[in-house]
Amino acid sequence: QCLLSGSWRSDTGCRMVVSVLGQDGSFSGSYLPGHAAGNSEMLTSPLEGSQQDVGLVPQPTFSFTVRWQLRVRTTTFLGQCYVDSNGKETLQALWLLREATDSPEDDWKATR
Repeated sequence: QCLLSGSWRSDTGCRMVVSVLGQDGSFSGSYLPGHAAGNSEMLTSPLEGSQQDVGLVPQPTFSFTVRWQLRVRTTTFLGQCYVDSNGKETLQALWLLREATDSPEDDWKATR
């Protein structure tokens, strides 16, 4: 069974900690980007998300949003949790980062 509670680390060194996992699949926690060690503007930031019911789907999909501290940006992650035959849990996800812009003319460069 794939539960998101606990600490996760990406291939690039980013760290997600899910500290609260609700009965309804909602969760919250914190996120720290891997390159943050030398950057004082990149603090641990809060995240909130939801996961499919693991009682219905053994390898559930999930999504969560990170609201960055000290930055005018938001990142949303969408993925699935997999469990291999040895019981190892792995998260596969895509992300979109949105930065605030000053005008609609700058909208084209705000999402990556």
